[in-house]
Amino acid sequence: MTVDVLVVGAGIVGLAHAYEAARRGLKVLVMERDAACIGASIRNFGFVTVTGQQAGASWARARRSRDVWAELAPQAGIDVVHRGLWLSAQRSEAGGVLEAFMATEMAQGCELLSPAAAAARFAGLRTEGLQSVLYSPHELRVESRSAIPKLAAWLAETHGVQFRFGEAVLAVATPEVHTSRGVYRAERVIVCGGAELNGLFAPLWQPHDLRLCQLQMLRVRPQAGFRLEGSVMGDLSLVRYEGYAALPEAQTLRERLLAEEGASLAHGIHLIVVQSADGSLVVGDSHHYGPVLPPFALEEVDALILRQLRAALRLSEATVIERWVGTYPSSSHEPCLVLAPDAATRAVTVTSGTGASTAFGLAEEVFAAW
Repeated sequence: MTVDVLVVGAGIVGLAHAYEAARRGLKVLVMERDAACIGASIRNFGFVTVTGQQAGASWARARRSRDVWAELAPQAGIDVVHRGLWLSAQRSEAGGVLEAFMATEMAQGCELLSPAAAAARFAGLRTEGLQSVLYSPHELRVESRSAIPKLAAWLAETHGVQFRFGEAVLAVATPEVHTSRGVYRAERVIVCGGAELNGLFAPLWQPHDLRLCQLQMLRVRPQAGFRLEGSVMGDLSLVRYEGYAALPEAQTLRERLLAEEGASLAHGIHLIVVQSADGSLVVGDSHHYGPVLPPFALEEVDALILRQLRAALRLSEATVIERWVGTYPSSSHEPCLVLAPDAATRAVTVTSGTGASTAFGLAEEVFAAW
C-alpha cells in the first residue's frame, strides 16, 4: 500500500496529525500496535486546558486545540461534558498568584471572583476560608475513553483515514515502513509513539533527557445529584502549571506548600476534578518520574488525592469505584519535541502531559513548517 502520510500511533497526538493531513487532502494511514488505543490518551481527564498553560507557544497551541475540539466534537459524536475551570485559592499566597495571573494576557476572558460570588454560581464548591476563585470559560471536557475511538471512527468515515490496529511498526526508512505484517510506502511519515522511548528513533530521543512520568487517578461516585459547574483545581496546581508557576509570586506559595503539603508535593500531587455524563468524578493526580516505573499504585497517594478532593468540594459521599495509572514521556525543559530524522520523516511527542490540550495546535505547526 502507498499513501501520502503514514502516522505511527493512534493516540491523540497521532490522531491530530492524521486529521491535519486529511484536512489538507492527503491520503492517510494510521498504524497502531495495540488492538485499540489504551495508553495515556484514554487514561487522562479529557480536560482540554487553556488557562495555566506555559506562556507563549504552549498557550497558543492550547487555544487553537480547544477551538478544534469544539468544532470536531459535535461532528464526531463526542459530547462536551462540561466547560470552564474553577481554581480555588485557599492560601493568601495563592490569592497573590491569581492576582498576578490576572495581570497577564493569558487571563483574557477570565474572572477573579470573591468566595461569595463563586458560591452563588457553583454551590458544590467549598468556599469557606478561600481567598478568591479564578473562573475561566475557555476549558472544555470530553470523556477520553470514548472520545478517542469516536474521533478515529469519524476520521475513517468522514475523511477516509485508514487504520491498521494490532500492527506494530518495526522500522521506518521513509518512504518504506516495515511492520509486523508487511511493508508500506509513504511520501511522509510521522511517528507519534507516546511513552515508547526505546523503540523507533531511540538515539534521537536520548540527548533530550526524556523520562517517563506515571500518574495515579481515580473515579469517584459522589452523592446523587451532585454537579460540577466546570473542572476544579486548587493551590497545588498553581506551583505545577507553568502559566502560574513561572510568576514570581508562585515562589512564596511554593515555600508555604512545602511546609504544609510536603507529602503531596513529594508525590507530585495537584488536584484536578472533572465530571462524567453518569455523574461520577474523575479525580487526580500524582506524578512520579524515572526511566521505568513500577505498575503499582500507592494507597498513600490515593489518600492524599482524596483529601484534596474533600477539601475542595461539598461532598457527603465520595466512593472510589475505579483506580488506574497512566504514563507519558516527560521533559523538564520542553513541552513538546518535533525531531526530523530526515526530510520526509518527523518524530513528534508531547512531553508535558498536555496532549489532549495542545495536540491539534501542534499538528498544524508541524505541517505548516514542513
